[in-house]
Amino acid sequence: MELTWIAVVASLLMAAAAACVFIFAVKKDYFHNIEDAKYQVFWSDLEDGPPPPAAAQEKRNDGSSERSR
Repeated sequence: MELTWIAVVASLLMAAAAACVFIFAVKKDYFHNIEDAKYQVFWSDLEDGPPPPAAAQEKRNDGSSERSR
């Protein structure tokens, strides 16, 4: 029974710490422009990796049908 209370208290302390980190980040304006994060790509991934999803979508929409009727 004592171990259960220790686990409950530990989880509440972790939740409070996460809330404090979130409040700190909001007050320091770390969430100012979160859309830029998805455009940050390592250059090596850009050179060696597969094409971006938008380019793959354009290739499929070139007027050809994927299945024949």
